[in-house]
Amino acid sequence: MSDLKLVGLCGSLRKASTNLMLLKEAGRIFDAARFDIGDIDFPLFNEDVQNESGIPASVQALSDRIAAADAVILATPEYNKGTSGAMKNALDWISRTSSAPWRHKPVAVISASAGMQGGARGHSMLRTLLLPFHPRLVAMPEVMVGQAAKQFDENGTLTNEMGLKLLTELMDELRTEAVRMRRS
Repeated sequence: MSDLKLVGLCGSLRKASTNLMLLKEAGRIFDAARFDIGDIDFPLFNEDVQNESGIPASVQALSDRIAAADAVILATPEYNKGTSGAMKNALDWISRTSSAPWRHKPVAVISASAGMQGGARGHSMLRTLLLPFHPRLVAMPEVMVGQAAKQFDENGTLTNEMGLKLLTELMDELRTEAVRMRRS
């Protein structure tokens, strides 16, 4: 186990989400000293709300956790050929905080979906949405688990050998980048 801090965000709000299972597997494989999954069930972004009440406490708390983390993993489903509204909304809210938590932060994107392509369009869209925040996007290997409901056992363990191999490689790359950034 390393002394690294890892934060994960899941774009699906369902308790039985395959993306949540994939995120937990990624966290297990990364083997951080601390792995927190952030809650992104925020109110819809509305600048009037921000102007009247400020940044919601839950948004600020997650932004602070991201800023303090050594690396972040984002898991996204694919809804209607894109990332989830919950994930986009979370990015919009977090972008309004003053700390710029994504800047130079090692970030990996993973996805799972019922379709054969494993959420490829949602995956690609999420990467694009991150670009204005200047993260250190760990792009390869891409982890997109298709037919996700068949790829996990009853304990939520990823059973797909190729998916597990790619996820392990991606977490190794993310860990390497987190250690490199910590040293710089």
